[in-house]
Amino acid sequence: MPQLSLYIDEETLHKLETAAGLENVSISKYVVRKLSETLNASWPSNFDKLFGSITDGTFRVDPVPDFSGDTPRESL
Repeated sequence: MPQLSLYIDEETLHKLETAAGLENVSISKYVVRKLSETLNASWPSNFDKLFGSITDGTFRVDPVPDFSGDTPRESL
């Protein structure tokens, strides 16, 4: 497997060590997982099936705000 060297500051290294420790994995495995999640980002399967699935009366869509009283902006 290819290797990669990085130069990072002490604060970032400490955060990586803490995050990897919380997940009980090595820093290398933690970074590989996070990079993979970022580079291969996609919606979970069947995500589209969730549309309209909330029938709870407490769920509401906020109205679109009215900006008619806003201060006019200078056009560029």
